[in-house]
Amino acid sequence: MEMELLRGIQYNFKGLILGLRTPKLLFLGLLRFFIVIFFSLVLSGVALYWHQDILNLIWTRPESQWLFLAWKLVSWCLSLFLVILSSFIAYFAAQIIFSIFIMDYMSVITEQIVTGKTASSSNLSFAAMFVHLLKQEIPRAILPLIVIVFISMAGFLTPFGSIIAILSSLAAAVILAWDNTDLIPARQMVPFRKRFGFLKKNFLFHLGFGLWFLVPWLNIFFLSFAPVGGALYYLEEQTIITLQPE
Repeated sequence: MEMELLRGIQYNFKGLILGLRTPKLLFLGLLRFFIVIFFSLVLSGVALYWHQDILNLIWTRPESQWLFLAWKLVSWCLSLFLVILSSFIAYFAAQIIFSIFIMDYMSVITEQIVTGKTASSSNLSFAAMFVHLLKQEIPRAILPLIVIVFISMAGFLTPFGSIIAILSSLAAAVILAWDNTDLIPARQMVPFRKRFGFLKKNFLFHLGFGLWFLVPWLNIFFLSFAPVGGALYYLEEQTIITLQPE
């Protein structure tokens, strides 16, 4: 069990190394990285711009000194909440608009590097492929992450808020990890039930793979190259690897 957890950590790092060493993967990974950063900065700026108006709707500035300290604490918590919320929205926006194709193309390149070919059971048009990838992304990552975020925020209203926040973070890490190991089977039109079974069977690996995504500041960078490690792992698990001479 511990070995699977360690394998997950290692494979994410292994994918990062391959991504940094391969020009195409390096370009795509950095492109995804800067897209997420751009969306995050823009949406955080918008959220903080409206911070005072939102705060006034919640609680206008009191005249009492003691209440003023509590008001400042509420203001600080609201700022933190808005930044976190805008970061999630930025991730989802970047994912839907750009990253779905970037991630899929990174998995294609990785598959070509490892096997010398790209296995695909479909010849869909660009528009059809976009719809297909989006349909896979919604139940695989977007909806689960939205639910996890709301559970985590609601958890702070209960005495077990800290425990719920930790469990929600770990669940989010697993979902994000699966979002990367599922790229190749989704492109090959493998039924969703079988792909979800792959996640359940290799749950500890995905937990280890996703732990990198919980490290502040580094998480966006590891997420940007995670499709490489996810593709490497899936190819190995399917025993279809045929190493090509350089």
